[in-house]
Amino acid sequence: MFAQEKLFVNIPKAFEQYPKGSFLFIHGTATELDHTSRTVPINLAISNTEKIDFYALIIATGASTPSPLLGLNRDDNFLRTNWTAFRQALPIAKSIVIAGGGPAGIETAGELGEFLNGRAGWFSSNLANPKVSITKAEEYLAKVGVTVIKNARVKTVAPHGAGTDSATAKATLTLEDGKTLDADLYIPATGTRPNTGFTHKALLTADGRVDTNASTLRVDKSGPRVYTVGDAASYARPAIYLILNSIPVLCANIKRDILLASGKGESSVGGDRVFKEDTRETQMVPIGKSKGIGAAMGYQLPSFMVWLIKGRDYWLWTTGSLWSGKQWAYES
Repeated sequence: MFAQEKLFVNIPKAFEQYPKGSFLFIHGTATELDHTSRTVPINLAISNTEKIDFYALIIATGASTPSPLLGLNRDDNFLRTNWTAFRQALPIAKSIVIAGGGPAGIETAGELGEFLNGRAGWFSSNLANPKVSITKAEEYLAKVGVTVIKNARVKTVAPHGAGTDSATAKATLTLEDGKTLDADLYIPATGTRPNTGFTHKALLTADGRVDTNASTLRVDKSGPRVYTVGDAASYARPAIYLILNSIPVLCANIKRDILLASGKGESSVGGDRVFKEDTRETQMVPIGKSKGIGAAMGYQLPSFMVWLIKGRDYWLWTTGSLWSGKQWAYES
């Protein structure tokens, strides 16, 4: 289990390295983007509403998860509270159901399986007597007591809100084939939803992401100097390494646009910096404390490499350089 202080970053403190007065941190929820009048009303965390006028805007609001355990759906207190409640419920849970076969579901199943059940010995392919049954994904998962049910979608969950509103509510899941599963704990890991509800529908794609120029990261439909990056944007599939690669493009084009708007000539400013999505398969999924499956740039990775690159601490070692900006220091 990772130390909690490594999982959260104090945003105002991260910006103390810059000249005083350069940044203003406002903690709240954006309720609307008026791209015509170029304003964003914010419901503040500690008072009422403040309307902010903007000259340039970056939409980087990310995405929310069905489970309150898997993402920053509200603030850090909400996430910490749900984690605490879930940990307290784990010792008495006899069945855990995780719906969803993507990386988040597999990683969660592997971590919980090994934490609660242990791991099979060298000469066993399955854990003989798992203490807790966790319904999720295959082979390495079997070694930590996880049972996989394939080609079976969850049709209904009862009671309403189990696993979503409450991380610790017991649930009964009905599958499309009519079978039911009873769970002491239920974790829906069935994808994400873009946090773009405050954005005008004219600026969104069919899946709810902001319609973003795939080359420049501008929101062309919104007027000048509006950009999107990350899971809220449509320019690429959601992936951490693609977000990291897009930051220099975003910043270069913001700088260019501001210089042009200030009266600088095209010849002195130069052209747009262009983002190109790397479509080669790259995904690493740790399973428990020492195993994993994955690929990088289209090549399959051995299990120990997945553990070495990601599984040891889920990239917590990168937190400092990301939040300080040092990750992209070579760009300046």
